Amino acid sequence: MRLKEIDYPMGLAEAEGVEMPVYLHLLPEEELSPGDWVIVHVGFALQKIKPEEARETWELLHQILEETGHA
Repeated sequence: MRLKEIDYPMGLAEAEGVEMPVYLHLLPEEELSPGDWVIVHVGFALQKIKPEEARETWELLHQILEETGHA
């Protein structure tokens, strides 16, 4: 998900039009900025990733959905 807003230790993240609050406790505050991409699981940002990694991950997820007939 891409961070839209940060009010550490919380943030607002968005992915494909879906926004949700996320907990940022597991990542250093000084390393986060709006626009950063993070891996989110059950509401917690677990890892900051590069934009290229985020794009590749979304492409793979879309491919999986298409191949399984869930797109």
